[in-house]
Formats: sequence, structure tokens, C-alpha cells
Amino acid sequence: MERHTCFFIGHRDAPDALYAPLAAAVERHIVEYGVRTFVVGHYGRFDALTARAVRDAKTRHTGVTLLLLLPYHPSERSFELLDGFDGTVYPDGMELVPRRAAIVQANRRMVAQSDFLIAYALQAGSNAGKLAAYARAREKRGQIRVTMLR
Repeated sequence: MERHTCFFIGHRDAPDALYAPLAAAVERHIVEYGVRTFVVGHYGRFDALTARAVRDAKTRHTGVTLLLLLPYHPSERSFELLDGFDGTVYPDGMELVPRRAAIVQANRRMVAQSDFLIAYALQAGSNAGKLAAYARAREKRGQIRVTMLR
């Protein structure tokens, strides 16, 4: 994964009203932090809003890439690359992860590999909340920069 990579984590039932602050965060990451690669999943409303925000930003900024995170090996589970995506990411070692834990582990590995995280995690006990806490711990060690949305 190249430097200046941003990953997203959030609740699958995110409200449409989150789009404006999400789009502003994406813009800030491109302009202020030099992020050029964004990685997003595709299992909930937050992921859909995120993909839309990055696709919209790509119309204003050249050199921005949007990648789809694959928690399952592409040969095991077929998928269609959605419009606006430039490719996919399948984290190393995921073939050893049990299927029931694949999404959580793929997200965790992306947090570990990314330079930035934009998170919408209001519930501490949720998977999004646990990953945001993991990212915050990495942030204290200077390994990632976290932006929390409310």
C-alpha cells in the first residue's frame, strides 16, 4: 500500500446527513494531507456514502484513487467492481482467516496499513467502535492519523 492511504470505518446504518461532513473530511485529506489513495468496503450505508464522497472528489482532483476492500478472496466470492472504483485490495494473509471473521480482520488489517482513518463510530462496543479504538491506540504511537465524524 502506498503512503498517504486513507481507510474508512463506520456503522452500516449511517444517516444520509453524514454525507456533507464526510465529503468535507475527504476534501481536507486530499488538500491538506496529500492523501491520494482511499480504501472503502461495501457492506453498508457508511461505505456507500464514503464511496460517493470519494467519487465526487475525484471529479475535482486528478490522481486520486478509490479502491474496494475485499474481505474474501476474489476466487471464492464473485463481486462486481462498482463505477468509480479503480481497483481492489485484498490484505495479505486473509486466506488464513476464518470466513466468519473475514470482514472484521480485513478492516483491522487496513487500519494497520493505512496512514489515515476517517471513522464514524458512535457505539464503543460495535465493530466500528472497536476498530476506531484500535486506530486511536495506533495514533498515540504516531502510526496513523484518525478523524472522527459525529
